[in-house]
Amino acid sequence: MINKKTSPSIDKWLKEAKADPSASKVGMFLIHNGVVRQTPKAKVRQGFDDGSSVKGMYFSYDAKKVDEAIAETYKMDGIFYVRVWLNEGQLEIGDDIMYVLIGGDIRPHVVNALQFLVEKIKTECVTEIEQKA
Repeated sequence: MINKKTSPSIDKWLKEAKADPSASKVGMFLIHNGVVRQTPKAKVRQGFDDGSSVKGMYFSYDAKKVDEAIAETYKMDGIFYVRVWLNEGQLEIGDDIMYVLIGGDIRPHVVNALQFLVEKIKTECVTEIEQKA
């Protein structure tokens, strides 16, 4: 079984991002931090409530697909910095699933890129298997 990873330091990530050669073009950074929640995905997304709750999740990802999604994000207007961290293995309630950091020129570009990349990762790159309580 794969062991879950240690979450990164967002302070360190931001410091590194601001030291990157692209930093002079960046006017905004946005960070997404997905965590394991107790409420099942079906209830949150589709409104289907079977009365169950989640006690944990098995999480894995396809690194090649993630790299392709990152490359695609860099092609978006005004995006100059992208960093992604994904956990793996058996996760518990409150554990970090992912961090995504996007740096770009203006808010609409950065918001769009964050939305695009997180959606792409969640729908095309990862496997999440909820364990019911």
